[in-house]
Amino acid sequence: MTPTEPTADTALVTGASSGIGYELARLLASSGRSLTLVARDGARLKDVAAQLQAEFGVPVAWHASDLAETAAADRLWAGLAQAGVTVDILVNNAGVGASGDLAEQPLDVIQRMLTLNIAALTTLTRLALPGMIARKRGRILNVSSLAGYQPAGPGMAAYYATKSYVLSLSKGIAAELAGSGVSVTALCPGPTATAFEDRAGAHETGLYRLFPRLSAREVAVAGYHGMLRGRSVVIPGLATKIAALAGELPPRSIALAMNRLLLKR
Repeated sequence: MTPTEPTADTALVTGASSGIGYELARLLASSGRSLTLVARDGARLKDVAAQLQAEFGVPVAWHASDLAETAAADRLWAGLAQAGVTVDILVNNAGVGASGDLAEQPLDVIQRMLTLNIAALTTLTRLALPGMIARKRGRILNVSSLAGYQPAGPGMAAYYATKSYVLSLSKGIAAELAGSGVSVTALCPGPTATAFEDRAGAHETGLYRLFPRLSAREVAVAGYHGMLRGRSVVIPGLATKIAALAGELPPRSIALAMNRLLLKR
């Protein structure tokens, strides 16, 4: 943990060094909130923390952690607890994708994706909730995807499954928390202009060539305001809303066949 610790309540943002996570961190800092930022790239994260602290005058701590490693989320939370940090806003943005048929993907890539997209997000959510419930206030924003509304994603099967999990988990917890003063919001963007698509190889698919892409800032603004309003789900952009609805309409076999075509590289 860095010497500059947040004071009192704070917002914890994972995957904060770039893209949607960075834009969400900016929005939170602009509201005057103390931050703890988490990402793998310590050098980049240090620069982001210094930039936000200088620009907005808020305490910003940063913690370089690879949440795709087993038990990394537990270690992160233990460090925060030891430092006396109270998390009143949790943004689970860190995630990774991988394209290609499951049988051809390296096993370690799949395992890291499952750990980061599912296990770390679930662990941090579980660890944050008791304190929030006891204080009768708190916000959790879990970044899912338009993929969460689809029946499946041939060519990105494991990734689509992780985002379906995040959406289902978030909606379930949101219902459990009714009347508690604590909310959980699932942010479900479609294709977004970030480096994520390049790393996942998704930019080579028909979906990312044909579907209109929002900026990371547009997605973050929609998610931020939806979280503050306590909405259970936020789907940024009209085209994304239409695609989400189409993915849930019967027969879902049509959406599955369409996804097979759109996800071909």
